[in-house]
Amino acid sequence: MSAYTRIKFPAGFWTGLRQLGITPDEVVRKAGLPLTIINEPVVTVPQYFSIWQAYSDTIGDTAKGIIKLTTGFETVHFPPTVLAAYHARDYRDALTRMARYKRLCPPENLLITETGDDYTIELEWLYTDQPGPAMLNGITLAFLLELGRRGAGQPLTAKSVEFSHLMDDVQSLEAYFGCRVQIGGSSDKLTLHRSDLHRPFVSYNAELLEILTPVLDQSLNGHQRSISITEMVKWIMKRSLAGGCFNIQTVAGELGISNRTLQRRLHDEGTSFNHLLTQVRQEQAREYLADPSLDISEVAFLIGYEDQNSFYRAFRLWEDDTPSNWRAEHFGTNSIN
Repeated sequence: MSAYTRIKFPAGFWTGLRQLGITPDEVVRKAGLPLTIINEPVVTVPQYFSIWQAYSDTIGDTAKGIIKLTTGFETVHFPPTVLAAYHARDYRDALTRMARYKRLCPPENLLITETGDDYTIELEWLYTDQPGPAMLNGITLAFLLELGRRGAGQPLTAKSVEFSHLMDDVQSLEAYFGCRVQIGGSSDKLTLHRSDLHRPFVSYNAELLEILTPVLDQSLNGHQRSISITEMVKWIMKRSLAGGCFNIQTVAGELGISNRTLQRRLHDEGTSFNHLLTQVRQEQAREYLADPSLDISEVAFLIGYEDQNSFYRAFRLWEDDTPSNWRAEHFGTNSIN
């Protein structure tokens, strides 16, 4: 497994299961995985998802499973990445640390945006095109609110919650989050009241943070260096091409590095931003052209071209053919031009 597909399953998860009366063996067997994972918990993304799905299938009620594991997970079993958030100065500091150190625990990534009184945390998935199971999405977002409640010692409520999956017993989820829960949405996100972010944490521990922070930062830097920057950039490109205004600043910003550092690291791996952009566009064009429901103008948009003529010129350079002819030759179909 490469560095970005290895996921260390937190040992506290199995303890949490036992507290709910569920044996880890039962969940691992239901996931179709070897029992050694319980003691040597390094898994791939599909295995990671299958464990969460197996927990969901075992408990049989998604809402119940989210609330029980989130509220029942004892602080003493928090992994170091979560301890650094729990002992933060205030709620904002805690959430910032959670988003930062989540990078050590792929495939989840937390995207934070602030608008007016809204502080929104959106869940996205790294290194996989598949969204996580409903149970995992729910617990990830629920725990972010639980973190604030425990740290601040206050019964905080969310402003809104959105899940991409359908959820059973939405009323129980709304009672837990203290707000409306939208299901079947376009994304998984938790919106908090920005005014709650200044709340100091009663669990603040400066001495512990002085120990944890340098160690976690060092681990994070080592983790990022061990990942191929080429693969990371290509993944971001594929996800972002259709968004418009796509450039090296966009990618560097997502990676949290400067344009110059990104260019240097790509050069060290024998490539360049423009070369990867061309490569990704060509790969994505072939993939989209395989779908007969997409016309040529849609394909052009999806790979980041503002007009169809620019896409035609680029495609001729790549394949020495027009998109329509290439599609007809390879898939026996044509499309609306």
